[in-house]
Amino acid sequence: MTRQAVMAEDTIDGGPLGDSVGYALRRAQLAVFQDFFVCFAGLDLRPAEFSVLLILQRNPGLQQGRVAEALGIQPPNFAVLLRRLTARGLAEQRASPHSRRAVALHLTPAGNALLDRALAAMQTHEQRITDRLGPARRALLLQLLHDLIA
Repeated sequence: MTRQAVMAEDTIDGGPLGDSVGYALRRAQLAVFQDFFVCFAGLDLRPAEFSVLLILQRNPGLQQGRVAEALGIQPPNFAVLLRRLTARGLAEQRASPHSRRAVALHLTPAGNALLDRALAAMQTHEQRITDRLGPARRALLLQLLHDLIA
């Protein structure tokens, strides 16, 4: 059997998946996350954890629910994520100055230091994506994605 015949036999028919926006987005997410983990190797950060650290640095004192909502994370999942960040000494909960019952979230000095390293990794990651797509197509992709989530 020729190599071409073997490849034809190994091809899997995905039917309408090839034209599915959701399927293409999921496959693109997997490719982007794979590169994320390469660029962030050694930092022990998942994409959602990186996002939380960044939100907390830029918006200190937010309540847990606001951070979860901003990132589209279900509250029970966010609670687990926050526990991991606090156990690692990267984030902390403080009494809110606005309400006795509310808790405000903040980065610790260790969280800020890790985020500085992570932001450098993010620049590398984003540049690698730009190198694959080119600047104009990257900008177009971002515009289209923002249109979908608006």
